[in-house]
Amino acid sequence: MSHRPWWSQAVPAPDLDRQQEAAARQQQLTKPPGSLGRLEQVAIRLAAIQGQARPQPDPVVITVFAGDHGVVREGVSAFPQAVTGQMMANFTAGGAAISVLSRHLGAHLEVVNTGTQVNPEKLPGVLHHPIARQTGNLLREPAMDEAQWHTALELGRDAVRRALDRGTRLFIGGEMGIGNTTAATAILCALLELAPAQLAGPGTGLDATGLQHKIRVLEQALEQHKAQLTDAAAISRILGGFEICALSGAYLAAAQAGLATLVDGFICTAAAAVALRLNPSVAPYLLFSHCSAEPGHRLVLTRLQAEPLVDLNLRLGEGSGAAVAVPLLRAACQLHNQMATFTEAAVSQQTQHSSL
Repeated sequence: MSHRPWWSQAVPAPDLDRQQEAAARQQQLTKPPGSLGRLEQVAIRLAAIQGQARPQPDPVVITVFAGDHGVVREGVSAFPQAVTGQMMANFTAGGAAISVLSRHLGAHLEVVNTGTQVNPEKLPGVLHHPIARQTGNLLREPAMDEAQWHTALELGRDAVRRALDRGTRLFIGGEMGIGNTTAATAILCALLELAPAQLAGPGTGLDATGLQHKIRVLEQALEQHKAQLTDAAAISRILGGFEICALSGAYLAAAQAGLATLVDGFICTAAAAVALRLNPSVAPYLLFSHCSAEPGHRLVLTRLQAEPLVDLNLRLGEGSGAAVAVPLLRAACQLHNQMATFTEAAVSQQTQHSSL
């Protein structure tokens, strides 16, 4: 009997008893049933994930995976590749958006270098696990070989283990990598059988001419590798990025540990789509935080039957959209846990009139 890879192994089913208990509590709280809308649904879902009728979203751990992409040499990004390393330094220095949001939330932030052009010794505070200086150029060659792909998945799994050691109840993965909207678009086009023109967007700020060039690069890459893009593992390895694969590994490992995960924007959704194909039972553990301004994101979310919590026209990445959604989860849990029931508050409940 062949050994199953770790990412395909069992994911615990959400606790349906606690889900029913939480749903029953929502019916008893001093409000019309359903009047708190999706805040009610989020609390019930977290109760099922956590196996407790009174769910809690804290502590929060945010891990940003950074990686460089060989496809950048094809002119698909408005920013130079050096920005990946510069932003890693900005994360750890506290000046990036995700740094500010992590402080605001009281979340633990870590930054993992999965493989960048920058000299890692110059970046104190970054966890250095470089697989290579960058991925292969997906237009000319596979982004990764088998060993590199497995290592990237393991980096995500290791990050979840560190988060669990901190007692986290909510995991957020973020990403940084110049060129990674190209890799994410390629993955999603192959997985969902969509054309690059349906999904490709400006990324860090391409103009119309740059976007058309990016689409052509994607079309050529997908055509070149078409015969090899046979399943999610091959798609992820041939078209992905170290940081995107690490995110997929994190989503898989989090679900296997029964840990709720907030998925960020377009690139994180590509990683989540891979995770869902590799192991569909991770689905209950993935909460999609927001709909990105990246043009293809709404279509992808629809295809994945994922309903984002907010739509704020964000397109920064870093995990920032997921971080912005954390207060919603906190509010949902506080309302669920602390509101009085009709009995406790001595408030009369709605009466049902069959004649109405």
